[in-house]
Amino acid sequence: MPTAVTDVPPAPPRAAEVHFAAEFTFETDCWDVHDALQKGPDFVLLDARSPALFARGHVPGAINLPHAKISARTLEAWAAETIFVTYCAGPHCNSAARAALRLARLSRPVKIMAGGVTGWLDEGFLLAEQGA
Repeated sequence: MPTAVTDVPPAPPRAAEVHFAAEFTFETDCWDVHDALQKGPDFVLLDARSPALFARGHVPGAINLPHAKISARTLEAWAAETIFVTYCAGPHCNSAARAALRLARLSRPVKIMAGGVTGWLDEGFLLAEQGA
C-alpha cells in the first residue's frame, strides 16, 4: 500500500539529475562557504539582514547590504562578473531570496547560502560581531 512518500512516484532518474544539478546553480551551503572563506573567497558574501542584526553577529567576511538597499548605485564597487552569495537569518527568513532577486534583476550572478545564520551556527561555525 503506497504511503504519502510513494503515492506520487519519484521523477525518472534523468529528470531528477537535471533538477538536482540545477539546484547547485542557485544555492550553496554553509560548509562550502566556510571552506571558501578559509581559502580566500572568489565571491562577495552579502548579509541581507538589517544593520542591527548584522551588528549582533554575522558570518565573518560578510558585508551588510539589506535587500532593499541593493541598486545599481550600491553595486558600483564590484565588477559586473562578481559573484554574490546572499544569506539572512535562516530558513524562516526570505531576505536572502529578496536580495538574490534584486541582484539577478540587475544582471548580477548570485547564489543563496542555504540555512543562513541558523545553518551557519548549526554547523558549529562562529559569528563575528560589528567591527570584526
